[in-house]
Order: sequence, then structure tokens, then C-alpha cells
Amino acid sequence: MSYNDFAKNIVDLVGGEKNISNVVHCATRLRFKLKDKGKADKPALQDLDGVLSVVESGGQFQVVVGSHVGEVFKEITKIANVGSAADSTDEPKGSIGSRIFEIISRSFSPLIGALAGAGMLKAVLTILTMTGLLSAESGTYFILSAAGNAVFYFLPVFLGITLATKLGANPYVGGTIGAALLEPNFTGLLKETGDVSNFFGIPVVLFDYSSSVFPIFIAVSIYAVLEKYLKKTIHKDLQMFLVPMLSLAIIVPLTVIAFGPFGVYVGNAIGAGIDFLSTKSGILTGAVVGAGWTFLTLFGLHWGLVPILLDQLAHGGSPIFAMLAAAPLAQAGLALGVLIRAKDKSLKTLSGSTLIPALLSGVTEPILYGLMMRYKRTILYVLISAAVGGAINGMFGTKAIVYVFPSVLSIPAFAPMGIHIIAIGIAFVGAMVLTLLFGYDDKKKKAAEENKIEASQMKKESIVSPLTGVIKPLSEVDDQVFASEAMGKGIAIEPTVGQAISPVNGIVSTIFPTGHAIGVTSDDGAEVLIHIGINTVQLEGKYYSPVVKQGERVNQGDVLVNFDIEKIKEAGYPVITPIIITNTNRYVDVIETGAETVRAKDSLLTLVI
Repeated sequence: MSYNDFAKNIVDLVGGEKNISNVVHCATRLRFKLKDKGKADKPALQDLDGVLSVVESGGQFQVVVGSHVGEVFKEITKIANVGSAADSTDEPKGSIGSRIFEIISRSFSPLIGALAGAGMLKAVLTILTMTGLLSAESGTYFILSAAGNAVFYFLPVFLGITLATKLGANPYVGGTIGAALLEPNFTGLLKETGDVSNFFGIPVVLFDYSSSVFPIFIAVSIYAVLEKYLKKTIHKDLQMFLVPMLSLAIIVPLTVIAFGPFGVYVGNAIGAGIDFLSTKSGILTGAVVGAGWTFLTLFGLHWGLVPILLDQLAHGGSPIFAMLAAAPLAQAGLALGVLIRAKDKSLKTLSGSTLIPALLSGVTEPILYGLMMRYKRTILYVLISAAVGGAINGMFGTKAIVYVFPSVLSIPAFAPMGIHIIAIGIAFVGAMVLTLLFGYDDKKKKAAEENKIEASQMKKESIVSPLTGVIKPLSEVDDQVFASEAMGKGIAIEPTVGQAISPVNGIVSTIFPTGHAIGVTSDDGAEVLIHIGINTVQLEGKYYSPVVKQGERVNQGDVLVNFDIEKIKEAGYPVITPIIITNTNRYVDVIETGAETVRAKDSLLTLVI
């Protein structure tokens, strides 16, 4: 399936373009904000080829598609007029907690690639200097260090832009607020942390805001509120320069006087709390963090910890990062265990394809949703192994010194490196051994899995619904020819919208002059009869307006006929509509949808050849 077709299917199954408030993506997920989650067909999405899982978390409807999420996202933006996070004004509001997590997630999502890439570059430099291949005094080292350090040093600028974008404010003013904290005239006032200057006689406690997170989050959040107020009170002709000017003149001083120091104290308090827990029981803290990271990732909440991790990295290193690093390697160990133990070729291919990105880049969502959620007993293997690895790093005080995705290649980003290698090695080997010893699938599910594999090898054809309405079994149709399945198997719909569309790509093989019945033969040979109403041939075409002619080519979704439901009912005829596969004998089975209601273009029948 092409990315374009895949994207179209996803858009349709989340309720269509009009149901999407906005959509963004991270490393593996499409993160939708839907106007009505009830319109999304979650089961059909989960069964869609290429979708690893569907998660509802943090006020978002998340479709996990793996590492090619960028290509799918591009196709979605081409085929659907959907906005980014800042464009939505009518999206439903979640709880305060979910909204905070969403804001944090969407602020960091655009930066993750730059942060991870710069972190890996710093790790490579560490290896080169440790092995003597590059001098730490050389120009080459300083130039590459600049490339690796820049995104971290200027993080307040980048976060000012992305956070302001998310909050619907001017992103460049948000970036300027961050830049003001790093401007040489301001930083020149600082000789030592805690020095005091003044602003019109008001004391200003000075801090180094490079690489900081919490101060800019507070400052830009207040700026977004202020900007909305200023736009309401200042004449439109003056807003272009007056709103940014007043915003900067108000927010920057407030940031250095209040928001900045408060944000620094919050970050320091969180860091002190974690250090306290690590000191009291590094083993317990490491075990909880190592095991818990898998669940945070499953629900897409792991980005909420990024500000804490970055704040710790800016102050000498992150012990949490080292503790959680055991989880991705435990997941990779599970993938290797499944690869070794599995006999089914498709499962071997799946586990092998998920193992490589996990080991080399730290991207483990394909393992989480492709293996762990499919074989749920393996979750325990990963939790045990990650808890042990996290406990080892916690016990010995291992820290991450730069931001990376935990993987084999990012080992130099942790210190002491030897302890970290032991910790993640035990997590990796532990999960692999547990998988090999105890297996990955339940015996009760094994037969069902084999049947599923066998069924997947059969050729299938999907017939979408030509109508919107309520599903009825054929047995409820007041016509013995249809109810007895004498004309073929199928399903009936009580329509609520007076329009029928083509359920397949194909040719209009039959159309009655009265317009009440239309037959379409699909390109794959399925003969589909749509009979709108019972005995409605007696209306002699009244209230029916066919749009197509016999022999005409149609695409799935093209309108076939419009009809007036109320007029037909007033004339004394039921509008219940049988949809029949008239060449049923050609198929092994005709599988009906399990839904009670259906919309046009929803999946209706599956034909198994």
C-alpha cells in the first residue's frame, strides 16, 4: 500500500477531514486532536495494515505507525486540509493534566530530532577524544562541539518558538524572549550564580539560563495570555509593532525578576528531590523508573518528562535518564528473543525489523505495539529486566551527560560508562533469556494465531458501505427472496441519509430504469446489488435520482443515486436496503461488520476467496 492510500485510510477512519482539529507527529506517532472521538473507528484502525496500535492519551488520539511516520504525515497534509496544533480553536478541552502534557509534548516534538542528533554527535566526540583519534584542543573538535552544543545552549530560544506556536502566540516574539535571556549584555551582568542587579530599583537575582527549560515555559505561557489581551485592547492598525513591543517590554523584565528565578528554583527542587530519592535508595528509585518508562511510552506520556531530563542535564547530568535507559534495551532484548524463538517467517521479519532501530537509534515503539501488545505476557519480561538494569544504574549513581535516545550507539553519553554497559547489558540479556525460556505467546492463543496467519494468506476483498444508517440482518428484511439469502449473502441497512455511493471500484453493471436498484461489479469480480427499499419498483422512479448510467465506470465513494427517504416512507414503502453479493458462490465466506450503525465508506463486508 502506498503512503498516499495509507494516509487516506487513516483520515477516513478517524472520522474524516472535518473531524480533525489538528494533527502533528513525533518519532513514531500521528497525534490527532479530534472534534468527536466517537466518530473514529478505533477497531478498524487497529486492523489496518501498517498501523501498530491506537492509543488515546493526553487528550490525543494517537495512531502509531512506526519510523515512516514523517512520510505518512506529509501525505495526510496533502489530502486533508488540517491544521497544526496552533490552528485549532474548536477542539475539545481535556483535563488540566492532559492539556499540560499535550503542551509539553507538542513543544518538544519538533526539537526531538535536533536534540537526539546533537546528543549523538557529542557522544561520538567523546569516543574520538577518549581513543585519542581527536584532540580536545583542535579546531575540528571546537567546531563539532559547537554543532553539538548549540541546540542545548540556545534551548530557551527554540522552546520559546515551539511553545508560542502551540499556544497560538507569535512564535518569533516567543523566541525573542528566550534569546533575551542569553543576550551578551544581560549575561555580562552575571559573574557568579546568585549575583544581584536591579531593574528600576527592583532587585534582579541573576542566573545562567542557557539550556534551561522551566523559566521559558513560564514566561511564554504568560506571554501568550498577555498577547491575547493586548490584541483585544489595541487598535488593529497599531498591533503589528505595539503588541510585540509591549510584550517584550513587560515579559522580559518579569522573567528575569520573577519567572526565571522561580523556574530555576522549581528545576532545582525537582532535581534535589530525585537526588534525595537516589541517595536514600538508588536501587528502588532505579527499579521504579526503569520499569515505569515502558508504561509511560505505551501511553505516549514519556515526553512529559523531557523538561526534567533536560534541566538535570544542564546541571551536571541526569540520573533519571540513566535509570530509564534500561527499558529500551530490555525491549530490544525481547525482540531478539522472539526473533530466535519464532518459527513463523512473518513474525521473524517483524521482530528483526524492530530490533535494528531499537539497538541503533533507541526507537522502540514498533516493539511495544508490534510485539509486546500482541504477546502481553512479554510485558512482564521487559518490566523485570528493565527494573534490574535501572536499579544497577541507580545504585551506582550513573548519569546521562547529554540528551540521546538510549541505544547501543549512545553508550558514551553515560558515566560511568562501564556500569552503564553492565546495567543495559543485563536488561537486554535478561529480557531475551526470559523470552527464550518461557516463550512469548499463550498456548491458548497459539491455535488462534495460526488460524489468523492462515486466514491472512487468503485473498480478501473489502466492500464499503454504500449508505449511512443502521445495520440490520437480512433476516429482518420483509421480503423472503432477500431474507432467505436466495439472491446471495449480504446485509441490510436502514438508511438515514438519502444518498447511495459505490461500495467498490468497478463498473455499473445494472441500473433499473426506476433507479431503486443498482448493481456494481468490482474490479476483483464481486457483484454487489444495492436494492433501496422494498417493493419500491412500484414507485416507478419517483423520489429516485440516479447519477450514473449502466456501463459507466465508478470509483469507490462515487455517488450512484440520490433518493428522498421521507417521501418514500410517506408513500407507504419501507426504505430498508439489502446489500447483496449476488455471486456469493464464488467466495469461501462473506463476513459482515459487527457494528450497529454505519457511515458511507465504512467497512461493511469482507469477501474471502
